[in-house]
Amino acid sequence: MTNVYSFDGILVFGLLFICTCAYLKKVPRLNSWLLSEKKGVWGVFYKAAVIGTRLHIAVAISCLAMAFYIVFLK
Repeated sequence: MTNVYSFDGILVFGLLFICTCAYLKKVPRLNSWLLSEKKGVWGVFYKAAVIGTRLHIAVAISCLAMAFYIVFLK
């Protein structure tokens, strides 16, 4: 179990948030509803989706490395 208040918990949360927002950007109905704002509090979802789509290889490698760390090393 990963604790949210530890450093690896924050990394897991950030990676899952970026992956989720990148996935939601591919769904047309959710894209227009959730990711339409580019500024303010709702802009965090848009920015995470942009990071997830532009850096998809780095995000995927980070997710695999974090999964390996949690399953085998922790």
